[in-house]
Formats: sequence, C-alpha cells, structure tokens
Amino acid sequence: MDYQGKLAFITGGSSGIGLGIAKELAARGTNVLLIARDRNRLASAKVDVATSVNGSGANIELLPLDVSDHDAVSTELKSAMDRLGVPDFVVNCAGFAHPAYFEDIPYPVFREMLEVNLGGAWNVLQAVVPPMKKRRSGYIATISSFVGVMSFVGYSGYSAGKFGIIGVSEALRNELRPFGIRVQVVLAPDTDTPGFVEENKTKPHETHVVSGTSKIHSPEAVAKQFVKRFGMKRFFIVYGYLAFVHVLFRWVPWLVRGVNDMDFRKARREVEAGKDKPKEAN
Repeated sequence: MDYQGKLAFITGGSSGIGLGIAKELAARGTNVLLIARDRNRLASAKVDVATSVNGSGANIELLPLDVSDHDAVSTELKSAMDRLGVPDFVVNCAGFAHPAYFEDIPYPVFREMLEVNLGGAWNVLQAVVPPMKKRRSGYIATISSFVGVMSFVGYSGYSAGKFGIIGVSEALRNELRPFGIRVQVVLAPDTDTPGFVEENKTKPHETHVVSGTSKIHSPEAVAKQFVKRFGMKRFFIVYGYLAFVHVLFRWVPWLVRGVNDMDFRKARREVEAGKDKPKEAN
C-alpha cells in the first residue's frame, strides 16, 4: 500500500494503539490528523509522532474532539476536510472499557461505553464516508477486540459496543466495496495503554483468570503489525496468538467456550474461598 503523501484521520490518537499507528504511518510519509478529547495529551502526542517522521515529510495536525458528540463530529470533520482534504485512511481507535460484573455496571457507564466505543466510530464514519464515496477510494480500519467476537465474564458492557463495531464494519465492507473503499476490523490483544491500566482497577477476579496470563504487548509493536496488514484482503486483522484462537473459535466454538467455562469455575471457587483477596502485609 502507498502511504507517502496520503492523509490519515486517527481517533484516539493521543495515546495507546492510536498513537502507535500514527507514528507508524507518519514514518511512512502519511500526513496525520490526531483526534482526541484532551488537548494537553494531543500536544504531547504531536511531539511524540514528530520523532517518527524521520525526514518522511509527514505533517501532523491536531483536532480536540469528543467523538461521541455527533453534531460536533459532523461540524469539525467537515471543517478539517475543507482544510486538509478527504482522508485516504480513517482509523477508529477511540474507546474505553469498564469491566465489572453485569449488575455492577451503572447504566450511565454502560451508555458512555456505547456512545464512545460504537457511537464514536459511527459518528466519524458518517462524516467521512460520503466524501470518500464521491472520490471512490479510501481505507477504513476500526479497532474492536477479541471480546467483540467471543465475550466472557466482566465484559458484558464493553462487548456490546465491540460486537456492534464488527456488525457496522461488516455491512460497510459490502456496501463500500463498489466505491473502492476497503474496510477492515482490528482485533487487538491486551496492550499496555493508559486505558488498560484503568481496566485493571475494576476487573473481577474471574476476568483476570479467564483472560489467562497472556503477554501484555506494547502499543508500538501492536501498531507495527497492524499497519503492515492494512489493505489486505482479509476482513479481520488479528494480532499474534489471537489469530489461532480466532480460527479455533470459528470452527469449534464449543471447545473455546468450554475452556473459558472451566477457567471461570476455578476462579469462582477462589472467590468463594476468599483466595482472590491480596494477602495483608505482616
């Protein structure tokens, strides 16, 4: 895929995987518009991305924006496109998780997860898809998660949005293909991001156990692998070992669910015995 001189809009671009993807694209000569809510973190991200340009000529722009605000997204992205042009790449990375038992997730938190994780991607796509169709070219990637394919304890709220992202993207993959626009979904692994640190504050013990002891990956490593797969014919971009689990779940879902259920029962016994509690220091 040709990146030099292209334009990318990246939501959630001030940290984590979004920032990592921005750095990878800028290093390849792609002009980048970083979109996120926090102005200070955006300014810091711009400095970080600038270190990756390495003479590629990439330009870095910032747009403070809450992607869950439909009207603001429509207005601000239209203004950005009037100024910068229609994006060649649109990468939806904005999102957050609040893992907890179903009954412990307050409705306002559930609603915010939907508005940011699913609604945010929807709002951005509604703003950029019409001009991309008119130009008859472009590329769209949206970050989902493996729990957007198969969920488990703790992720009832988060998975609702991540399953939805796959549904929207699947429909757009079919709808936009005649217009030269390729659509893909990224299934990200556990990644060392500020959001992941926040997730761990509310995760039930069972969620930790079912998730297993999988390695926590750096945003830079994850982004590098994803950018290499941008534009490929496969709808799903799956990182590392998750590719195997994804295939396994597709063909023998009962087996993967069975392993998860076994891990859950073990974790529940630990919770009921109080073994999930940290030991007090003497």
